[in-house]
Amino acid sequence: MIEEPPSLTIRQNFPRPTAAQIEAFRGVPTGFVCDAMGGQGALESRIAPMGGLPFAAVGVALVADNGPQEILATMAALHILQEGDIVVSAVHGHRNCSASGDQFCGMLRNKGAGGFVTDGEMRDFDGIVETGLPVWCTGLSPNSPYAHGPARVGFGAVVGGRMVNSGDIIVADRNGVVVVPFDQIDYVIAQVAHVRGLEDALEAKVKAGFCQMKAIEDMIADGRAVMVE
Repeated sequence: MIEEPPSLTIRQNFPRPTAAQIEAFRGVPTGFVCDAMGGQGALESRIAPMGGLPFAAVGVALVADNGPQEILATMAALHILQEGDIVVSAVHGHRNCSASGDQFCGMLRNKGAGGFVTDGEMRDFDGIVETGLPVWCTGLSPNSPYAHGPARVGFGAVVGGRMVNSGDIIVADRNGVVVVPFDQIDYVIAQVAHVRGLEDALEAKVKAGFCQMKAIEDMIADGRAVMVE
């Protein structure tokens, strides 16, 4: 590059969902949210609850675009984090280096963060569990990150195969992490209610003994499916 970028760029006034919009996703299974978005929305499955612990979290995405082996953006996120925010640390899928550890997770918890999501690894498992901060990551590594930059906070980044922007809503549980884009929030809330109604009806049928799919029966009846010995 002809000119070096700033070591750190912080954007603090990105659009945010309302408290009511966030609360609408509280307690909603990630599967319902994906179904409300056409069956999509989840980050790659390698981004999972740390240690398989039964974490759950809902909050506003605060994206810290660090880059490989970096933590500067995550450090800066503390300075603009609002209570309940979920810090999404992008390390571009880099492996064999921790994206954060127990002391920083403790600081996030002290500031009121709702959780931490990264496409990298973590370290200090026992200490992180002690903080009580819900964490989703790709595994564990004791190697340390650096804080040189360039880094950007409050913008967006590709994490786990999906674009995540600051201001999106994160819904995460033991099944994975789902991103609800800011401009789709109200639509998805309405669709979640529809999905819940369908799920409740199907659950009642299954508990009553339902065990065959009508779609398959119809395919057999009209010849689209053939039964063979």
